[in-house]
Amino acid sequence: MRAPAFWGPPADRFSLAATVLAPAAWVYGTAHRLRWRMAKPKRASVPVVCVGNLVAGGAGKTPTAIAVARYLRAQGAAVHFITRGYGGSAVGPMRVDLGHHDARLVGDEALLLARIAPTWVARDRAAAAERATAAGASMLVLDDGFQNPGLAKDVSLVVVDAAYGFGNGRLLPAGPLRERAAHGLGRATAAVVIGGAAPFTASIPILAAEIEATPESRARLANRPVVAFAGIARPEKFFALLAAIGCKVVATHAFGDHHRFSVAEIAGLRAEAARANATLVTTAKDAVRLDGASGIEVLDVALSFGSRAALGHILGAIVH
Repeated sequence: MRAPAFWGPPADRFSLAATVLAPAAWVYGTAHRLRWRMAKPKRASVPVVCVGNLVAGGAGKTPTAIAVARYLRAQGAAVHFITRGYGGSAVGPMRVDLGHHDARLVGDEALLLARIAPTWVARDRAAAAERATAAGASMLVLDDGFQNPGLAKDVSLVVVDAAYGFGNGRLLPAGPLRERAAHGLGRATAAVVIGGAAPFTASIPILAAEIEATPESRARLANRPVVAFAGIARPEKFFALLAAIGCKVVATHAFGDHHRFSVAEIAGLRAEAARANATLVTTAKDAVRLDGASGIEVLDVALSFGSRAALGHILGAIVH
């Protein structure tokens, strides 16, 4: 599904839909608080870094988790990822095998993570932590799971898109928030703000970051006419990035997050690109859901921190 427009900022904008859904949001928030009060988090035998967000999708969580893992590996840590495997059917704990597993089983994000480091899919994050440490992990990076109290975290990074912030500031389903912003920021070690100045004030450290096209993607796609499609939470960010690297964006097609593309949909997109004499291009996250469809370019991205020293300061307590 795609996030409804009324979820977006500004927070003071009146929305009849959000007002009607306010009672359901109250129920959601109450259930969340009770879950945390009753929780007894299990502690792993190795440090756990959680990379999460406060809104439903689109903040840049997975690129941030990958950047954090790469930093930790550069410090000598044997990093393993743990993820729920959203969109996949696997319950786990299951170690992702890129040669045999697909997005239907483990989800698209797990496949991206597994290209970087060993990755475990599990609804029970604590059980996955046990399996990962037994397999040699000395550091765990939890992609999502900030709202899941089952596994204790040593460092929690909350990822925030600077332009979107916390949307209209309301809880699901009246808005995009998974929990109250003040409560979430109060549990976080630091916030990673992507793409601009922080749209909030907080007492925790704020790490500035940017998501950019990789040099290889720039070289392949710059100055080419493209037909772009994406099934991610905020596809407009992808379309804007293509324009920023010099692509002539002939047409854009936005689908719901984690969308399963049909053969007919891909055929239609191919035909449109052919008529426009343009290149068909999508995101890396979408590409792993295309079942090996050929002839579609992928815009690869990477997150960079404004200050690696600031990141090192946050992670210093757990890096030995």
